[in-house]
Amino acid sequence: MISDSPGHPSFLQAFRFWFKLGWISFGGPTGQIAIMHQELVEKRRWISEERFLHALNYCMLLPGPEAQQLAIYIGWLLHRAWGGIVAGAFFVIPSIFILTSLSWVYMAYGKIPVIASLFYGLKAAVLAIVAAAVIRIGQKVLKNGAMITLAAAAFVGIFFLKIPFPLIILGAGLIGLAGGRMAPKHFLVVKGHGASSSSGSGAVLDTHHETPDHAHPTLVHTLKVLGLCLPLWFLPLIALSLRRGSEDVFFRMGIFFSKAAMVTFGGAYAVLPYVAQECVKTYGWLTGAQMMDGLGLAETTPGPLIMVVNFVGFVGAWQHAGGLPPWLAGVFGGLVATYFTFLPCFLWIFLGAPYVEKLRGNVQLTSALSAITAAVVGVVLNLAVFFGGHVLKPEGRGFDFAALMLAAIAFFGMRKWNWDIVWVALGAAFAGLLLHIGHLIPI
Repeated sequence: MISDSPGHPSFLQAFRFWFKLGWISFGGPTGQIAIMHQELVEKRRWISEERFLHALNYCMLLPGPEAQQLAIYIGWLLHRAWGGIVAGAFFVIPSIFILTSLSWVYMAYGKIPVIASLFYGLKAAVLAIVAAAVIRIGQKVLKNGAMITLAAAAFVGIFFLKIPFPLIILGAGLIGLAGGRMAPKHFLVVKGHGASSSSGSGAVLDTHHETPDHAHPTLVHTLKVLGLCLPLWFLPLIALSLRRGSEDVFFRMGIFFSKAAMVTFGGAYAVLPYVAQECVKTYGWLTGAQMMDGLGLAETTPGPLIMVVNFVGFVGAWQHAGGLPPWLAGVFGGLVATYFTFLPCFLWIFLGAPYVEKLRGNVQLTSALSAITAAVVGVVLNLAVFFGGHVLKPEGRGFDFAALMLAAIAFFGMRKWNWDIVWVALGAAFAGLLLHIGHLIPI
């Protein structure tokens, strides 16, 4: 039975929760946020409903995975910087170990027919998952002509005109800022994630409680954050450049994933087309089929979906080892990609969170978020087309009707019967194995 006045959790209690969360955070950002809401707002009452949603709305304005940033934010509110570091780090550490192990299996044994058939089914599931994401995000934001026009323009821009993803997001944000000032009723459509009706009354961090001392913005705090985070970001890049050269795969990964971390507005599905396009077409670190396989693995493991970068770094470095043993290059490549993708998340929270109260109710910023989310619909549609080409018409073969059947079953299962993404991916992989055993697909 929950007491009327929950005590402030000790650092050890919070540590245990964040460690547990890292191993059970399945289901993408929606599932991860739901788990945190259930545990932190309803069950433990460490934070009230209002403060939880206010923190979430701020995280939605930032580049990067909002679920991990929400964990950093709440951890920081509860136990200062170390609380945020523990919460954010353990959100991804379990998936680093899991994905690194699976990436090694994939590269070492992926050509074995049984393994290949499992990934065949995963590819079909990924196509269905991305297609469902287009509809889910679209229903959230495409509520008027302005939003539909932005989504269509984003798709045309990235698919036909090859406009870089960061420019599309920047342009959408600027349009949203202007629209929020001139026509707010057309642009103010994203209100934030829903949650239960629990009020969070009597929570440790309640709406009516005073802001903790460490959460007040000060110049000294800002300079401390910049003085710590910026060297942690840029000194490893300088060391990689001096040690291995500016053309080395590890240095180029560090630069690329640092850049990606600054433009990942709208969640993982929004930035995946950018990551896929650059890593496959520009740098040639891996193939489109390998990118699909990596996304399938990321969908079925705990942690944010953008953890697919660990797979990308592993596979890319394995195939461009530069004199190192492939497995060692792969491990280091995966760590480089993960480090430079997630380190900026801590900077955004520790730097901006003390100022977040000043953003409450800001119409222009919320309108910018709405416009960016609308553009994301067009970008994710481009991702669906990109993946569809690789799944339904693989290189050197004709149209794959078996893959279409698997993708259609997975899509309608998620849309009509709310099948869980993890079970969809696992079920599709098993179906791929059955099709291989029955000699119904070429592997």
